[in-house]
Amino acid sequence: MGLRFSELCIDAHDPESLGEWWSQALGWPKHTDSDGDVVLTPPAGHGPVWLFLAVPDDKVVKNRLHVDFTPDDQRAEVDRLIGLGARRIDIGQGEQSWVVLADPEGNEFCVLASADP
Repeated sequence: MGLRFSELCIDAHDPESLGEWWSQALGWPKHTDSDGDVVLTPPAGHGPVWLFLAVPDDKVVKNRLHVDFTPDDQRAEVDRLIGLGARRIDIGQGEQSWVVLADPEGNEFCVLASADP
């Protein structure tokens, strides 16, 4: 018996809005399923489905799990994400090669140094 990573579930105060933001950030199509959850479907071979679930509370502490992205051009991608509504945050990382951002509901994620220098 084995496990397959099929879904990444993300609690959201406003799943429709947050799902739309991530749809734009990732370029993945978005739909709402029969349960009312917002679903982002990645291209084949590019990871699990992202499922945004409604919760009544706001995020208040640092995530215990976050996602990292490796762009072709870190600076351009950070600028693009900030233009969409992400913000730079300091979680005590100090000077690093990656950039820590937060989505509109405050979920942290990292944009790593570009794959090609």
